[in-house]
Amino acid sequence: MLEVLEVELDVLAAPDAANGRDEAHRGVGLDHARASSGIGSGNSTSRCRAVRRLLTSGPRRCLMQIGVHVPTTVAPDVTRDALLTFAREAEARDFASLWVSDHVVIPRTTAGYPGGRSFPVPPDVPYLEPVAMLSALAVATTRARIGCSVFILGHRHPVAMAKMLATIDVLSGGRLICGVGVGWWRQELEILGVDFARRGRAADEALRVFKALWTEREPRFDGEFYRVADVGFEPKPVQKPHPPIWVGGNTTAALRRVVALGDGWHAMSKTPDELRASLAELRTLAEAAGRAWKTIEISMRFELSETVLADGVQAVVDRLGEYGRLGVGHTAVVFRREDPKRMLELLDLVATKIRPALAR
Repeated sequence: MLEVLEVELDVLAAPDAANGRDEAHRGVGLDHARASSGIGSGNSTSRCRAVRRLLTSGPRRCLMQIGVHVPTTVAPDVTRDALLTFAREAEARDFASLWVSDHVVIPRTTAGYPGGRSFPVPPDVPYLEPVAMLSALAVATTRARIGCSVFILGHRHPVAMAKMLATIDVLSGGRLICGVGVGWWRQELEILGVDFARRGRAADEALRVFKALWTEREPRFDGEFYRVADVGFEPKPVQKPHPPIWVGGNTTAALRRVVALGDGWHAMSKTPDELRASLAELRTLAEAAGRAWKTIEISMRFELSETVLADGVQAVVDRLGEYGRLGVGHTAVVFRREDPKRMLELLDLVATKIRPALAR
């Protein structure tokens, strides 16, 4: 049974309320719903009637897809069980996606962290490697999408990384979301041999290397930082032409990268007002480049901290609902805690209180 989230009514009835975002770009679930119900045809009155039929035909579900961040910072003696238990419990509760994050080392100074805050994970706390984690998730689950929020492109050579990601897509049966970013932590990147000032240009080349290796029978690339020629590259990813590339970051440079090289934008913990402004900027950049707005998926990382929870469940529901009305189609909810039991409690909270409230 296909259902429609209440925030979808705002987009159908008044597209301008969502910053003019094309209603067709709301995910395959809504496209299928339109095809089977008549939402995509006829005048506004007939579309509203079609929506009402869906809303009254059975239990509703949230069309903003909700994913969750898996345990990455728990004690070593419980790491394996915590990861696999959480992932399977999340999939059993029908979460759309499972997410990890990418840091190789945690410097003891946190200068440069977005928002002027301290990095939330102390340097002595375990932080699991994301490629290995996604490989584990690929074989531990069967339905949920799996992704990284986000892979830092300078952490790994792009040819090796393309192979890792293609392998994960194969192992998962085509469920990988390739979230990528250039990184903000100068100390970490320099330890790994990255020229911090040129990391953006290198990242752009890395994405082009990915695409060449994933889509070309005889891949070739000749750039400033990377060169590929006269090689075979197999297996190709299951998803065609390749796994979706969601570019993370909140800067203008990141938005330009979305338009030029990405399939979507992965916003990082923005307020609704900040998101509204960035979406307007992204739309302007897309129009200038001749990129169709409906081809850009909008997703967001949402930090469900104890501070946020202190305002109550309804405040969280209201915030997520506002993101949905602005055009966010997929949210990765992050509630990273050292205690695996607390993470399972929060998983249950999102599944039983927050997500159902979004469908009212």
